[in-house]
Amino acid sequence: MTDPTPQSPRPEGRERTDHDQWLRDEPSALGRVFAPVAGYGVTLSSIFRPTVTELYPFERPVLMPRYHGRHQLNRYDDGLEKCIGCELCAWACPADAIYVEAASNTPGAQYSPGERYGRVYQINYLRCIFCGLCIEACPTRALTMTHEIDELVGPTRSGLIYEKQDLLAPVPDGALAAPHPMVEGTEDGDYYRGAITGPTQAQVDWVRENRPEDPTLASARPVPAPATAQKEAVH
Repeated sequence: MTDPTPQSPRPEGRERTDHDQWLRDEPSALGRVFAPVAGYGVTLSSIFRPTVTELYPFERPVLMPRYHGRHQLNRYDDGLEKCIGCELCAWACPADAIYVEAASNTPGAQYSPGERYGRVYQINYLRCIFCGLCIEACPTRALTMTHEIDELVGPTRSGLIYEKQDLLAPVPDGALAAPHPMVEGTEDGDYYRGAITGPTQAQVDWVRENRPEDPTLASARPVPAPATAQKEAVH
């Protein structure tokens, strides 16, 4: 422990307290003379330092690990979308920058696990304040903020309203583009728990039958169904 600051003289008639050990000494005569300009010390010391200029966009900036960049709508490993259209992100947004319209999944158009998916998803970057409250409200981690700096500029105001196709993450390697059925024998809870590691052969066959021109068929890598689904199929 460092030695406490020397004590200042106490006013007459006042008893000593434990707080006295933290009192500062009275400034010297020289200190009182320079007290009015002491605040300029930092300014004067900075004048002679070299100027550091960011060279963006020629050099990428060094971003902090928790930098809030452009939003992204994520997918599961089999290609289904994580967004379920619950609109919690829109309710949490303090700037009213998010607009969501949900629609029901059907056997022929399954875009996400469960009953609903986000049919319309818009973020108005003229209003967004990049606070991150929307990603904290998302129950499925469908909406995250990338660690990428993006030039959010445009010639018109409408160009700064990002639609779902602008925010949706690319199809993962080996996965299938939505829509397609869920992994056979699974429920939406299996997706939320991370049990799905990729598309199954049944999903590949469904896409080949219904969308034979889909470009993701060429790169799809089928994986076995998770153990929970195999047990249910046996029973």
